[in-house]
Amino acid sequence: MPLEDDFCDIIKKSRMGQAWSVANVARMTGLPGGDITALERGVRPPDRIEVQALAKALGLRPGPLEQIAIEKWEPVAQPPTTCVERIQGSINGYGVQGYVVHDGVEAVLIDTAYNAPAMIEFLSTHRLRLMGICLTHGHADHAGGIDQILKFCEAPVYLGTEDVDLLSWRPPSAQLKEPENGQTIAVGRLRVHCMATPGHTPGGICYRMDAESQRICFVGDTLFAGSIGRSNPSTLYQTHLGSVWTQVLELSPEYRLLPGHGPATTVREELEHNPFVSNH
Repeated sequence: MPLEDDFCDIIKKSRMGQAWSVANVARMTGLPGGDITALERGVRPPDRIEVQALAKALGLRPGPLEQIAIEKWEPVAQPPTTCVERIQGSINGYGVQGYVVHDGVEAVLIDTAYNAPAMIEFLSTHRLRLMGICLTHGHADHAGGIDQILKFCEAPVYLGTEDVDLLSWRPPSAQLKEPENGQTIAVGRLRVHCMATPGHTPGGICYRMDAESQRICFVGDTLFAGSIGRSNPSTLYQTHLGSVWTQVLELSPEYRLLPGHGPATTVREELEHNPFVSNH
């Protein structure tokens, strides 16, 4: 699976997160504004001098940015886990993924993958009792279809309070639960721990699971392999970076990170290869 973000996505996210115009970055780097715009649009690949100049101006690590832009780094493929099923979907052709965490009897969903029928089919086929829907944030590609799932089986919906207004369909108030930072959700023999990670959205949540040798964190759009999600609104950019540095990447290096888009990665890989981890 290719990276969710390439060089052009990364530099544009960083520039916009810092509320800098192309002209600002041109002055800081000495690069022509037209060249920066072309690079952000992916019109042509950058050379190493451009990568280094932009990394320095934007506060990104030049080595990892070169690895992505020029050396085409990708994370090592992660093998499947026995207690996690990835469900893929798409919204207007844009791929998204959610996950079913289960112990063979009970299950929770981590986002909906905008594919409620596939989620329902997996639960039904494997005769799993749904204990909750854990939303990393309220965007439609991650939360769309919760109404269909709740018609199939009533269950609490966990979502940060600040993201409730992002939902296109709001569950009854009795079913809507605000996960507290550090809260544990029981899933049969498994335990899912809630981590407040605002930044991609104001109420963003990641979900950590420590299942014997399978240490996993479901990161939604807080982090992608080699990148981060777009900060919404852009004024949350520094908050977003803080969530990545002090929450997600403070986990042990062996933790697998399962995002809402793009390939899985690990804390170890991101500490080595993510350009946004510049001041950690």
